[in-house]
Amino acid sequence: MTLQEIHARLKERFAPAIGDWRETEAGDPWIQVAQPEAFHEICRFLRDDSALQFDFLRLISAVDWTDRFSSVYHLYSYGLDHEAVVKVDLARENPRVASVADLWPTADWHEREAYDLMGIIYEGHPNLSRMFMPDDWEGHPLRKDYEQPKEYHGIPNE
Repeated sequence: MTLQEIHARLKERFAPAIGDWRETEAGDPWIQVAQPEAFHEICRFLRDDSALQFDFLRLISAVDWTDRFSSVYHLYSYGLDHEAVVKVDLARENPRVASVADLWPTADWHEREAYDLMGIIYEGHPNLSRMFMPDDWEGHPLRKDYEQPKEYHGIPNE
């Protein structure tokens, strides 16, 4: 199934929660989720629908666009040998979206990474905690507006 066909199937079921299908000159084409509150239900459909069967979550990444964040999901179907990229944009001041760790166990690690380094809250995650930075670290180091601390526990950053 092509990404355009996947988009049409999602649009038929979830309009207006599904935004545009997008393709750029470089990179993977993607489907935009226009309503973050519908994201978990859309993901469950992507996994469970017999025509889609996205049984594997390859990757979740996060993008800081300065005015918003994107959480980006790369999905694959082993049974049907097709793939899709799904993006959901989140408000910069309170970036929250439902966790999909209950749908795809690989999301556990990826959501924790995006939380730790970008500050995206994955609601309902079973253990949303830091995995790279110490628990008492302030801020999220991959954000574009992140400022390095001058010191950490008396150790200068020079």
